[in-house]
Amino acid sequence: VQLQAYGGGLVQSGGSLTISCTVSGRTPGFWAIGWFRQAPGKEREWVSSISSSDGSTYYADSVKGRFIISRDTLNFRVTLQMNSLKPDDTAVYYCAAGDPMGIVVFPQTSQAYEHWGQGTLVTVSS
Repeated sequence: VQLQAYGGGLVQSGGSLTISCTVSGRTPGFWAIGWFRQAPGKEREWVSSISSSDGSTYYADSVKGRFIISRDTLNFRVTLQMNSLKPDDTAVYYCAAGDPMGIVVFPQTSQAYEHWGQGTLVTVSS
């Protein structure tokens, strides 16, 4: 399974940006997908996840109400629409694929994800 994240860039505080992750390889539609981010000098943190079975979505408190995760099942793509961005949202964003059963229980746990893509940098200027 291969994942490719793209769409990062520079945006002003209060602005919006959408990043995407395409899934390819073996059974691309099987996997639940999560987004994580890592800011300079900080540990990686979970952002959001979406189930592959019923489309259930999960959000970290820090982004709830501002970010929207969605899934394009035809094109095996997951997007993260980020609104009302803050400088604290600046980070490299990674997408990851995990077993749907595990993600339902522990969406925020990085160990639940088996495959990781390269990151895409999001920079929010103040």
